[in-house]
Amino acid sequence: MTELTKTLELKLVNPNAHKRRKLRETREAYQHALKDAFDAGCTAQTEANDVVVNYDLSGYAKNALKKYVPQLTTTYNAGELHDDHPVRFTNEGLRLDHKPENAIEWYVKIPHHEDYNLWIPAQPNPEQRSWLEALNAGDATMGESRLFERDGTWYLHITATRDVKDGSEVSDQERTPIGVDIGEASLVTVCHRDRHGSPTAPEVWADEGKTVRRLRKTYFTAKRRLQTRGSERIAESFGGDVWSQIDDVFHSVTREVVEYAESVENPVLVLEDLTYIRESMDYGEYMNRRLHGWGFAKLHAQILYKAVEKGIPVETVNPRNTSKECHACGEVGYRPKQATFKCRNDDCWMGEYQADVNGAINIADRYLSGESRSREHENDDDSAEDGARLTAPQDSQADAETQQWTLGTYAS
Repeated sequence: MTELTKTLELKLVNPNAHKRRKLRETREAYQHALKDAFDAGCTAQTEANDVVVNYDLSGYAKNALKKYVPQLTTTYNAGELHDDHPVRFTNEGLRLDHKPENAIEWYVKIPHHEDYNLWIPAQPNPEQRSWLEALNAGDATMGESRLFERDGTWYLHITATRDVKDGSEVSDQERTPIGVDIGEASLVTVCHRDRHGSPTAPEVWADEGKTVRRLRKTYFTAKRRLQTRGSERIAESFGGDVWSQIDDVFHSVTREVVEYAESVENPVLVLEDLTYIRESMDYGEYMNRRLHGWGFAKLHAQILYKAVEKGIPVETVNPRNTSKECHACGEVGYRPKQATFKCRNDDCWMGEYQADVNGAINIADRYLSGESRSREHENDDDSAEDGARLTAPQDSQADAETQQWTLGTYAS
């Protein structure tokens, strides 16, 4: 069994005027309490408790605040607050009710203050129905939840954790490793070897990479222009729309990656280890800024939880030099162009190959060989010289639920 945690999305369906007013009162009280505790520089729960105790909030919201404010001031080292934080509740705060006989099947109880709760119908993400049923049946545990309003509609994000059955019980040697190369040019590339050892059925999501790069460029260009005009709120609203489009691309691609794995007998998806990438990443100020904004960790996490849901195992390997080694002979090559890998070994049959596919095969081979690190080379780095792959993780906390684009202060 594998323990899996996921954020469930529920849209609150047409709360009446009274309930909307109560939701806004909860949000305003929460944000005032959050601001006061943050401005007071609370670094411990006891300090935060002294500030938030007098606010007209449920104990579930107060307890969530007491944990969150010290995280902001110490772990995240936030300099200022975003002015529209979601309302957080501890895991005991919400309650679900399932009425399958009704047109709207799901209802959620939201705490308003100590003695008053709001029951509101909710529409879940259809793909997450099994998770809600598991929560309702007690087969999954509820974590922290967050309440927020977007474009006049109220939403809840609920963290849920459940045990998922592992795939078929076969040995590592019987599995077919599928290398997953996450990049900026080609968003994701996958490939595996057939039973004769030949690379087979590569799939490259290059157009999706172009789409994401275009959206990111559009966002950063517009944000700079809007900020010079003092239009911070418009910039943030525009940014939210752009990142939602990027997230849609991410979800579509990662779903297709898992579908690819399902078509292979006894698959195991092999990803590059985020830890090694984070430790080795130093490409200069300009490149680091670009890479830290890239969605490596988000794609990594989405592939992981979608694969686990399907019973497909996921392994990670040391990524060093996977983009520079020749998958046929192991010698270090180079990239004359972004999409092309060239082997320097005159005796190697390969010569020239699609660069991202070459990287994906190398990643898969790391699993087969059991290596945690590639062979030593004289120039032992995997920098972005010669058009090497531009991949790097985002901050894992920021990737946990939603894309963060407010200088890290809206830490969710």
